[in-house]
Amino acid sequence: MTEIEVCKLKLMVVDDEPDNLDLLYRTFRRDFEVYQANHALSALEILDKEGEMAVIISDQRMPEMNGTEFLSRTVERFPDTIRILLTGFTDVEDLVDAINSGQVFKYITKPWNPQRLKALVEQATDTYRLVKQRTQELRRALRRESLFNAVTTAIRESLDYDSMLQKIVATIGEAFETTCCFLKPVEGDCLTSDLFSYQDPNFNTSNFVFDPGYLIEKVLETRQYQLTQSTDESNPWHQLVVPLSYQQHLLAVLALYQRGHDHSWQDEDIQLIAGVAEQAALALSQAKLYQRLQEKQHQIRAELEVARQIQNNLLRQSLPEIKGVKVQACCYAAREVGGDFFEVFVHPKGNLWLAVGDVSGKGVPAALFMASAISVLRRELSQETPAEPNIVMQNLNHAMCDDLISNNCFITLVLACYSPSTKELVYANAGHIYPLLWASPTTADAQPHYLKVRSVPLGILPKWQAESGRLVLNPKDTLLLASDGITEAMVSNTVFNCKNAEDGGQPFSRSMLNQDGLWQLLQQEPKPLSLGNLLTRIQANNPVQEDDQTILSMEVL
Repeated sequence: MTEIEVCKLKLMVVDDEPDNLDLLYRTFRRDFEVYQANHALSALEILDKEGEMAVIISDQRMPEMNGTEFLSRTVERFPDTIRILLTGFTDVEDLVDAINSGQVFKYITKPWNPQRLKALVEQATDTYRLVKQRTQELRRALRRESLFNAVTTAIRESLDYDSMLQKIVATIGEAFETTCCFLKPVEGDCLTSDLFSYQDPNFNTSNFVFDPGYLIEKVLETRQYQLTQSTDESNPWHQLVVPLSYQQHLLAVLALYQRGHDHSWQDEDIQLIAGVAEQAALALSQAKLYQRLQEKQHQIRAELEVARQIQNNLLRQSLPEIKGVKVQACCYAAREVGGDFFEVFVHPKGNLWLAVGDVSGKGVPAALFMASAISVLRRELSQETPAEPNIVMQNLNHAMCDDLISNNCFITLVLACYSPSTKELVYANAGHIYPLLWASPTTADAQPHYLKVRSVPLGILPKWQAESGRLVLNPKDTLLLASDGITEAMVSNTVFNCKNAEDGGQPFSRSMLNQDGLWQLLQQEPKPLSLGNLLTRIQANNPVQEDDQTILSMEVL
C-alpha cells in the first residue's frame, strides 16, 4: 500500500469568519489531518511549512487577498492539490474566471449543505488519489526509462567487456544512491577473480568492510535476488544481491550496500534493479560473445600469419642463377594465404623445371592443397632422372586425386622442363591457361605464340593422361606462365593508354584483362622485362584483389 492510502490526507480550510472555520474543522477532523487559516497569507505560510495538501477549501471573500487569487498562487507549486471554493451568488464573475483557469475543482455556495460538502470533498480526495497514483506511475516509468537509457548509453560507450562491466556498476550505484556496490562475473557457476566496484565519494570506507558472501552463495544457488537489513551503531544498513542472468545462464552477480537510510529498498526499487540487471545481462551476453569472437579472430589472424610465413617459405624467395637464362617470379595471395604457387627447380644434371599452379578456391583449404602439391612435385623433380612433364603430372594426380575429389577441389598446373644444352622445352598442361611465348624485340603487328597442348585439371579423373608439348627456343625468346588471377583481373582502360582515355571518353571504365590484354601490356613494357612493374600496372586503380595472382617468366639470353 502507498503512503497516501496508509496516512490521513492533509486538508486545509481557509476562511476569515471564525464560526465557518470552526465548522469546517469539526466536519473533517475525523477523516483528515486538518490545517486552519483565517486569511490567505497565513495559509501560504502553512503551505511553506507543511507542503502539499490533498484538498484546499477556501472562502472567496477575504481581506487582503480573495480566494481566487490565493488558490492561483498554489497551482504552480502544488499542481495535484484539489481546490474547492466557497462563494456567494454575487461572485459569479470571479468564479467563472477561476474555473476557466483551472484553479478550482468545484465550487459550493454559502450557506452550504454539510452532507453535500462532505460528498464533494470525498469526490475530491478520490480524484487526488487517482492523480497521485498516475503521477507516481508516470514518475516510476520515467525513472525506469531514464535508468535504462543511462545503462544503455554506458554500454554503448564501453570500449571493451571490462569497461562495460565497470560502467554498469557505476551507473547503477549512482542511480540508487548506494554507499557502495560491486559486480563479479560468473564463469561456469563460479565467481571469477575479477571485481568491478563503485562507492559513494562522500562515504568514508576506511573502517568499513562490505562482505555479502552469504547472500552471493544464496544467489548462486537459487538464481533469485537476496535482501537483508540490520542496524550497526544506530545506523541502519541494507544489502541486496541481484543475479544477472540471460537465457538461464548466470553471467554475473551485482551486490549493493546502502548505509544510513531509514527505509530499505522497496519492491518498486528491487523490481527496477532487477529489470536493469536483466537488460545489462543481455548486453553482457552479447559483449561476451563479441569478445570471444574477437579473441577467436585474433587467434585465427595469428595462425594465418604463421601459415602465410610458411607458404612464403615454400615459394622460393631467392631464384637460382642459371647461365643462359633469366627467371623472374611473383606470387600475391588475395587473402593471407592462397592456392596459387610456382616452382623453379634446377636439377643437378642441369635441366631447369618451371611450374605455375592454381588450386581451386581461396584461403586455407586451397593453401593446404597448394603445400601438398609443392611437396609431391619436389619429390618427383628430385629423382635422379625425373620423368617427362606429362608423367610427373600423372604421378602428381595419382598422389592427390582422392583428396581432391573428396573435397570437390582441383588443380590447374603447367609444368615445363628446359634443357640449356639443347634449348629444348618440354611442357605439360593440366587445365591451366596457355603459356605465352614471344621473341624480342617485338613489332607492332607481332603475335604471341600460345602453347596449346593441354589436358584436364588434376583431381578431375582418377587417371590423368596427356602428351607433352615440345619446341626449341631461340635466343631472346621469352616464356611467360601466369595464373587466371592475372588474366581475369579487372583493369581500367587507362592501363592500355587507349585513345578513348586520352580523349576523355569513359576514362574509368573497367574490363577483364584476358590473355589478349596481357599481350598488349607486355608489348608496352620497357626492356628488359620487369614482372614487378607489370603487376603494378595491372593492380593500378584496382584496390581490391579478387584472386591470387602468380606470374613467372623465363628469358633465353
